[in-house]
Amino acid sequence: MRKEALFYEKNGETARCGLCPRMCAIHEGQTGFCSTRSNSGGILFAENYGRISSIALDPIEKKPLKRFFPGSAILSAGSYGCNMACAFCQNFSISQMKPRTDFLPPEKLLEAALSIPENLGVAFTYNEPFTSVEYILDVASLIRKHGLKTVLVTNGMIMEKPLSALLPLVDAMNIDLKAFSCEFYQRHGGSLETVKKTIEICAKSVHVEITTLIVPGENDGEKEMDELSAWLASVPSASGGIPLHITRFFPHFKMQDKQPTPVKTIFSLVERARQRLRYVYAGNVN
Repeated sequence: MRKEALFYEKNGETARCGLCPRMCAIHEGQTGFCSTRSNSGGILFAENYGRISSIALDPIEKKPLKRFFPGSAILSAGSYGCNMACAFCQNFSISQMKPRTDFLPPEKLLEAALSIPENLGVAFTYNEPFTSVEYILDVASLIRKHGLKTVLVTNGMIMEKPLSALLPLVDAMNIDLKAFSCEFYQRHGGSLETVKKTIEICAKSVHVEITTLIVPGENDGEKEMDELSAWLASVPSASGGIPLHITRFFPHFKMQDKQPTPVKTIFSLVERARQRLRYVYAGNVN
């Protein structure tokens, strides 16, 4: 199924996407950076609408969300595509490539979610969910009518207009704050200021937790963690404090030459962050 994308402007035969700060100008027959939006006749189409590459029932803690219905399970679905290009991507086979997918209409995903006893709802994860904004809006509006929750696991790279459309239908988010350096974000195709703004906006109205993956030699400095945790502590939160997950890197994608993050580094940074934040968790250390 081809579905016209939301959040774009026509300029003759060119379509300018307004979903993320890249603002891709997409010409006839081409796709944008995230590989999910294509121009046909000046109309922008969401090519990944309903295209599911991965689906599984996960513990909510795997998202990771530690303080949102702990002990529950949630149906997790992923598509393909991403609007960043992290050299250390943990899910590069679906975020940086186009995998095999199956079409799952919103009604069918609702049926799947309802068929699982005590399922919390649907989490959009594995790849970047903001590239599937049209599908998420349709699914979230359906599942909310049945008392189910919508969760997003995202890099936070989104413009305010589409974010404002999503937020009334979203219950919780885990947002990557990949580093606290503009230069780091530029090297991996993102914008630190955009992500910070997304966190600030979302924390006011939905449950938000943050993940920072610690890559040796890239974002593992104590000073950077001090700055990151101090800023995060200053962000007003509807849930009374934003939890931070400090997680361990393992070699993936274009960073096969690096060693896994030393466990002692993770625990050291966790202790530093706990000087400013109430909820800090170490991830992937077992």
